[in-house]
Amino acid sequence: MLYIVPTPVGNLEDMTLRAIRILKEVEFILAEDTRVSRRLMDHYEITTPLRPYHAHNEHRSVESLVQELQAGRDLALISDAGTPGISDAGYLLIRACHLAGVMVTCLPGATAVIPAFVHSGLPCDRFHFEGFLPHKKGRQTRIRWLAEYPFTFGMFESPHRLVRLLKELAEFCGPDRQATVCREISKLHEETKPGSLHELIAYYDAQDKVRGEIVVVVGGKENSK
Repeated sequence: MLYIVPTPVGNLEDMTLRAIRILKEVEFILAEDTRVSRRLMDHYEITTPLRPYHAHNEHRSVESLVQELQAGRDLALISDAGTPGISDAGYLLIRACHLAGVMVTCLPGATAVIPAFVHSGLPCDRFHFEGFLPHKKGRQTRIRWLAEYPFTFGMFESPHRLVRLLKELAEFCGPDRQATVCREISKLHEETKPGSLHELIAYYDAQDKVRGEIVVVVGGKENSK
C-alpha cells in the first residue's frame, strides 16, 4: 500500500491521529526534503526512516518504488507541507501504482488551498485552482483566461512576485475586482487581507518585505461587482 499523507502547512497540531499512526507503521517515508520533515518526525516521535523523493529524482525513482510496493512493503509519501501531489512531486508515483495494480490511499488532511477559498469570503460553491502560474511563457495567456472565468479562482504565489501578480490581475480583471490574499495559513503570523485588487496593490506595495506562503483568491467575472 502507498499512503499519501498530508502534513501541516504551518501549525504542527494540524496533524490527524491516523496520519501519525500510518507514518509510524510504514517501512519508510518518502519525503520532499528530509531535513524539513525531520522536525515533524521528532515532534511526534516518529522514527520511521526517511528517503528523499522530490521533483529532481522522481522520474528515476518511480520504477524501483513500485517494485518495493509490489513486494509487499507499505510506504508513505509526504511533502514539506500540505497534501503531496498538489504543485509538488507525487503524481507520477501515484499513476504508476494505479497502472501496476498497487493500492493507493490518500488521507484527508492539511492543505492551504481549501482554507484560503473558504476564508476569502468569496463564493466558493464552484472554484478553479490554478496552482503556480508560469513565470514567463504563457503567463499572460493564463491570466486572460482566468479574468473571464465566471467563478472564484485562486493560485499559489511567492512573496517576491505577489505585487507583480496583483498588478497583472488588475490589468486584465479590472482594479475593482474583489480578491483576498491569504498568507502564512495556520502559522503564527497568519494574515488574510480582502479587498479590491487596487486596494491590495496599495497595501502590499507599502510593505517593506512580504514573507511566507501565499494563496491569492479572486472573485469570478460574474461576481465581480
